[in-house]
Amino acid sequence: QVQLVESGGGLVQPGGSLRLSCAASGFTFSNYAMTWIRQAPGKGLEWVSIIDTAGVSSTYADSVMGRFTTSRDNVKNMVYLQMNSLKSEDTGVYYCTKGWRNMRPGGQGTQVTVSS
Repeated sequence: QVQLVESGGGLVQPGGSLRLSCAASGFTFSNYAMTWIRQAPGKGLEWVSIIDTAGVSSTYADSVMGRFTTSRDNVKNMVYLQMNSLKSEDTGVYYCTKGWRNMRPGGQGTQVTVSS
């Protein structure tokens, strides 16, 4: 069965950086685009980024454009989210999902808290 395990979250000060990882298994990883989504406290799910199957093309929500970068390793079945210049509004639980703009979390997510 499909398994997605996110990691790398934590507490970081505004302006800081974090790198999230997502380990995928149970499907042919290289056949699927991968999406990162997040949920801020008390709010709904928000799409963050998408990366295509080959890792050549990625798109980002306006709220993270220029600060976040997504990448993938089709040998290791991993997808990453490099987050720089973090802001308090980036606080939330981050999930990776299988497919193009899939808004259904499949894993437990990883908590990111941006606070001084």
